[in-house]
Amino acid sequence: MKTAYLNYLFVYIAPFVVLVSLYFAGYWSFFAPFFIFGFMPFLELFTTGSTKNMGKETEEEAKNAIFFDILLYSILPIQVGFFFLFLQKINEPSVHLWEKIGLMISFGMACGVLGINAAHELGHRSTWYEQLMSKILLLTSLYMHFFIEHNRGHHKHVATEEDPASSRYGENLYAFFLRSVRDSWLSAWDLEGKRLEKKGLSLWRFENEMLRFQVIQFLLLAAIWAIWNWQSMLFFTGSAIIGFLLLETVNYIEHYGLQRKKVEDKYYERTLPVHSWNSNHPIGRILLFELTRHSDHHYMASRKYQVLRHFDDSPQMPTGYPGMMILAFFPPLWFKVMHKQIDKYRNIIT
Repeated sequence: MKTAYLNYLFVYIAPFVVLVSLYFAGYWSFFAPFFIFGFMPFLELFTTGSTKNMGKETEEEAKNAIFFDILLYSILPIQVGFFFLFLQKINEPSVHLWEKIGLMISFGMACGVLGINAAHELGHRSTWYEQLMSKILLLTSLYMHFFIEHNRGHHKHVATEEDPASSRYGENLYAFFLRSVRDSWLSAWDLEGKRLEKKGLSLWRFENEMLRFQVIQFLLLAAIWAIWNWQSMLFFTGSAIIGFLLLETVNYIEHYGLQRKKVEDKYYERTLPVHSWNSNHPIGRILLFELTRHSDHHYMASRKYQVLRHFDDSPQMPTGYPGMMILAFFPPLWFKVMHKQIDKYRNIIT
């Protein structure tokens, strides 16, 4: 194993801080959100990251290295373990309501930072078992439709007004939440309906994966109620909402204000590196399985996370993902910072 690969072991920082929050509870229950969205953004203010890409030979070795797959696969048992630990902790008689709220937030961090992020990478893989792992991870955030809409909808329509997950210029995060959550779910139903229609099948057959997803998610909630209680179900639902809103926050910052041109008023130009915001800040890169090199991911979705490249012409965020996510929650500040960045790249993106 190459020594450089060991840097990726820092991906376990997030599971470690979530484990501390869930296991020790008390004031520690708020440790995960404080660390991920307090301490880490502060550290990234003092880092810029590397724009260096791998050489062809090194890239080929990394692409085929089983180390990176094992690292990714390990998130599944970790996330499932957190699911059970969370439900156990909030049902302990000695745990107060304010601790349960902290535990709910911390498990929500795990859902968004670990579960959905790993599910995103696995969902782009071609094997049945990797796709199954993706769906199980998305189940922990009650957001299984992401598997359909992201792969067959978002990647096709990104940086256009047809894409629910691409934020518009001047659209604040809260308006984006309402539009993206609603329209992404509806889009997944539409995509499945069209797929079944081509096969001559009805929408209301169990071949409809969206229908299966709704049933599976309902059964999970029912099981939590039956095994634990209805309060546990509500706290879990709260964590799931936090998880998928973190995902939508990432969607918001990744494509804000970027638009693909229409060709002959009918087709859109090909998705290029200029249609996604990038960040080379090292902490966010490792923590999120290189998701921050988002331009290359959309340019070639089949590329594994460890070989994603930097492009000089792709717009760059002024800081890492954790910091930009916090900034997005304050629309006036977000617009002030990002509109300057967009003006900087206007000669590229218009």
